[in-house]
Amino acid sequence: MLVHFYRAIIESILCSSITVWYAAFAAKDKGRLQRIIHSAEKVIGCNQPSLQDLSTLRTLKRARRIVADPAHPGHKLFVPLPSGRRLRSIRTKNSQHMNSFFPSAVCLINRARVPQ
Repeated sequence: MLVHFYRAIIESILCSSITVWYAAFAAKDKGRLQRIIHSAEKVIGCNQPSLQDLSTLRTLKRARRIVADPAHPGHKLFVPLPSGRRLRSIRTKNSQHMNSFFPSAVCLINRARVPQ
């Protein structure tokens, strides 16, 4: 029952628009939110995914939907390289743009596609 409450209430609040704000969030603020998850783990008695894992999963899911939909306005930002295995990195002039959704999503997709 506690796990369902955590997923429905706490995790949904923590992850609202996480794909937009997580990449640009300060490490100090990420640590504060991670402490909330850690406190909930102690109360529930089982491990929950970290904020980093939640962000990665949701960003990849959203980015793959955009790549699959040619009608999406952001579809043209996901340009494959000639090999077709990776996406072209988005060049930015400042760190504020580099920490936005599209450049971070391209990096995550490229990392997910590289065999390890």
